[in-house]
Formats: sequence, structure tokens, C-alpha cells
Amino acid sequence: MADRTDRPVTPQDQRLLVEVNERIATITLNRPEARNAMSRQMRNDIHTALRACDANQEVDAIILTGADPVFTGGVDLREVAADGPPEPGDDKRQAKDPARACRDTSKPLICAVNGTCVTGGLEIALSCDFIVASERARFADTHAKIGVIPAWGMTALLPRAVGKRMAKEMTATARFVEAEEALRIGLVNHVVPHDELLSQARALAGQIVAASTPATSATMRIYDAADGMSFAEAKALEEELMRNWKVDTDDMERRGLGKGN
Repeated sequence: MADRTDRPVTPQDQRLLVEVNERIATITLNRPEARNAMSRQMRNDIHTALRACDANQEVDAIILTGADPVFTGGVDLREVAADGPPEPGDDKRQAKDPARACRDTSKPLICAVNGTCVTGGLEIALSCDFIVASERARFADTHAKIGVIPAWGMTALLPRAVGKRMAKEMTATARFVEAEEALRIGLVNHVVPHDELLSQARALAGQIVAASTPATSATMRIYDAADGMSFAEAKALEEELMRNWKVDTDDMERRGLGKGN
């Protein structure tokens, strides 16, 4: 995967790889020697890369993955231990929330989980629209076990994915949920052979690209906005947005739609 910027590439830059091909952007966490632990700079770079891909008119879908052998466990705890907590107003030691950046991305975002995905890494995966897991993937929430409270959305996102009772069990026990169990409890969309992870994620992204219209991102935003609403509230939101939606009939004609498709 190539960094497609015009500036010189440094080892620090290589910790996050970005490639755009066939309207699919692939962002790879590339710090395998540290099990893809995310430094402040990496977290900021993820935010920047997602914003850039979201704004890129040549991109219709995004894949977020990690360099083997793991996806990520979240923040670089060695960096945190060495520096201590940031003081209020110390912007140099603050970092963007990568899970929030995932949730703010308007284009369909696929998390391709290639291995261990825990704590902050799980919050990032849950913040994506779809999760495709390698057979080697395993998931856990270890926040409480290491004595911290989650801050990237775990307590809101995990019960929505697997139900409150299972979410509580995962947090209280910090146990690992293997790929097949993750599929069974609704944590992931698909489990695939490890060597086929990126090709399967790209196949899903390709289906999205083939079907993508401006309404795709708009409808995805409705799903997110309606999350937690009553049926009546969600239906009212949908109807309001539809009344204000302008159908692009020229685009429909170009695609040959509206004729029984």
C-alpha cells in the first residue's frame, strides 16, 4: 500500500498507510512492532486521513484495517505512562478521538479486523458501519480490568451491537470473544479466512461502490441519527428528510434505474 502524498515519506508517516483504488480508500494502521498501539500522532493522523477520504470525490467507500498480527488495542499505554495525563489546555499532548472520527465519516466505513481487537480498538471497530473479521480476530473490552473508564463510546456502542447483558459480561470478565462467537452475537457482519480478509472487505466495498448514490450516505446518516429513538420518532425523522430530499433524476437515468431495477 502506498502513501500518495507529494511530500517525502518518513518512518513516522509509514505508521498509517492510505491507498485509493477503484473508488475504495484503504487505511492501514502500520505499527506492527508495537501491536499497532496508537500514539497521539497516529490518532491525529487517523482523524486527518478519514476526513480526507470522506471529502475525496474519488472515494465512495473506506476500509480501515491493521497490519498483522493484530488490529489494535487502542492508545499507546507506554506513551501515556511516560508522559502522564495531559494538563488542561496542553494542546500538544491532546489527541483526536479516532472512534469519533469513524462515526463522523459520512461514507460507508468497513472495519477489516485482522487479529486482536481490544479496548480502544473495539470502540473504533464498533464506530464503523460494518465489521468484517478474520477467522483470527478476537475481541475484548479490558478497560475495567486495567482500571480505566472508556471514553470513546464503549458503553453506548457495545450494548447496541450485542445487547446489554452480553456487553456487561464482556466488560466485567474482560474475556476474549473469538470470531465465530462474535458473528453469532451480532458483533460482526462476516467472518472470513484470514488470507481473504482484505479481498472480502474490498468485495463488500465494491458492492457499495456499485450501488452508491448521494442517497447512500444520507440514508446511513439516518440510521445513525435514529439510533435509540422510538419507532415513531425514527419514522418521523425519515419522513422529514425524505420530504426535503431532491431526487437526482439525471443520475437515475445515467444508471438506467427507475425501469424495474
